[in-house]
Amino acid sequence: MVLAATRQVRILSRQARYKERIALIRTIPGVGEITALLFVTEVGDVNRFKSFDALCDYVGLVPNTHSTGDKEKVSGLTRRANHQLREKLIEASWTAVRTDPALTMPYNNYCKRMKKNNAIIRIAKKMLNRIRYVMKNECPYVIAVVK
Repeated sequence: MVLAATRQVRILSRQARYKERIALIRTIPGVGEITALLFVTEVGDVNRFKSFDALCDYVGLVPNTHSTGDKEKVSGLTRRANHQLREKLIEASWTAVRTDPALTMPYNNYCKRMKKNNAIIRIAKKMLNRIRYVMKNECPYVIAVVK
């Protein structure tokens, strides 16, 4: 069952309309074929989002807020999200922090002041920004250390 579904995903990812965009996204460390295909099919054109914050809101990498008058309560991630895409980005982030020095450094800095699971959410947001950049500029990702 899983093997058949994986084969279908691979066949879909080799179609001409997805092939080039998937190849670009896969240049980012941690992003595999399934994650790239999910991003391309769910998001489509990243230019349809006015800003990076709008894309983060769509994916669900924003905090859940409750506000009444003077009080504002912030708790965890929002429930309004594309759950599959958010989960795949978080899983890809765990791999990326082991392979991309530009993501390893901030992850280690975040871990000094918060739990690892909260730090990886911030890394997932950085990864989403990298995917957005690659898709907007149509150029492959270059692994480098950010100073």
